[in-house]
Amino acid sequence: MKVNLNYAKLADSYLFSTIAKKVSEFIKNNPDKSVIRLGIGDVTLPLAPKVVEAMKKAADEMGVQETFRGYGPEQGYDFLRNAIVDYYKEHRVSLEPDEVFISDGAKSDLGNILDLFSQDNVVLIPNPVYPVYVDTNTMAGRKIVFADANEENGFLPMPDESIKADLIYICSPNNPTGAVYTKEQLKKWVEYANKNNAIILFDSAYECFIKDETLPRSIFEIEGAKTCAIEFCSLSKTAGFTGTRAGYTIVPKALTRDDMSLNKMWVRRQTTKFNGVPYVIQRAAEAVFSPEGRTQIKKNIEYYSENAKIISSTLDELNIKYFGGKHSPYIWLKCPNNMKSWEFFDYLLENAAVVGTPGAGFGDNGEGFFRLTSFGNREKTIEAMDRFKKLFG
Repeated sequence: MKVNLNYAKLADSYLFSTIAKKVSEFIKNNPDKSVIRLGIGDVTLPLAPKVVEAMKKAADEMGVQETFRGYGPEQGYDFLRNAIVDYYKEHRVSLEPDEVFISDGAKSDLGNILDLFSQDNVVLIPNPVYPVYVDTNTMAGRKIVFADANEENGFLPMPDESIKADLIYICSPNNPTGAVYTKEQLKKWVEYANKNNAIILFDSAYECFIKDETLPRSIFEIEGAKTCAIEFCSLSKTAGFTGTRAGYTIVPKALTRDDMSLNKMWVRRQTTKFNGVPYVIQRAAEAVFSPEGRTQIKKNIEYYSENAKIISSTLDELNIKYFGGKHSPYIWLKCPNNMKSWEFFDYLLENAAVVGTPGAGFGDNGEGFFRLTSFGNREKTIEAMDRFKKLFG
C-alpha cells in the first residue's frame, strides 16, 4: 500500500490559522479593545426572504408522501438548470440546459474537474492566487507554471506565447486582488487557448459585483470560448449561500479533446462520484433567479458594494494605492511605507485593532499587499476606516 506522496508537497495552511492565533492573543492581552475583522471572505447578511420561503416550502414537500423526493438527477433538476439558462440569456450568452451542472459550490467542482484531465498536463495559474487552484493540482502531481500578476499589469496577466500551457485558471473578478478582465483581454486568452489546444477553467464566483455592462460576467460572452472553456460559478457571494452550498458549472457541448466530449465526460464523472445537490437547496437556488428573489438579493449586493466604496474612498483620501473594490468585494491595497504583508498585519492589529489578510498568503506576488473585504457590518466598516484615518491621516 502506498499513499499519494504528492500531499507531502503541499504547504501547510498557516495563513488563516496564524491570523486566528494572532488575533486571539491580541484580544487576550487587550480585552478593552474592540477588534474589527475585514479579512473574512464570508458573507454576513442573511438569506433573502424569497429564498428562505422557497426552502421552507420544499422542506414541507419532503414531509408529504405525494411530493416527497428521493434521489434526484446528479446534474441538477431541470427547474434550476432552466433558470440559469434564462439568467445567462440576459448577458448575451446562449446555453442549453444540459450544459449546466448544479454543484454544491465552485470550490468542489474546481477540484473535481481535474478528473477529466491527464496528470501530465501543464497548468498555468496566476500568482497571487486563490489557494485551491494550486493545492488541487499539487495533490494530483501536475506541473504548475505561474503567470506573473503584479502591480505593473494591474494584477491581470496576459498570455505569454513562450509558455505552452494545457490548463489555464482565470478568476475574474479576482480573488484576492479584485481585478477584472475586459472583453478585449479575455479575447486574447480565448485565442491563446484555442491556438494551443488548451482549456480555460474560468472562475466567475464574483460576477454579481460587476456594474459596468461592458465588462464580461461570463467567459462565454467571448466568441470562441465554447471550444476552449469551462465556467464555474457559486451562489455563495451572489446570494449568501456560503452555509447553504449551491453553485453551477457550465461545460459546453462544443468542447472536445482527443475525439471525446468533455460534457459527456463530466456527466459520466458526476453520475459516478456525485449524488447531486439536495432538492430543498435547489428550490432555494431557483428562488435566487426569480424576479422577487433577485430584487431582494440586489439589495445585499449593493450593501456590500457600498462597504467597498467606503473602504476605497478612505484609501483614496489617505493616498494609499489599491486595486479592486469597484466591481469586487475585495480591496487589494499596497502596504504603506513599504511594509511587508505580515508586518502590516501586526501594525494594523496593534495600533487600530483591525484585521485583514496578508497578501503573502496568496503567493509570492502578494508580498507587500493586503486584502480587505466588504462583507462586514456597515457600522464596523465605517469605524474601521475611521481608525485607518487616525493611523495614516
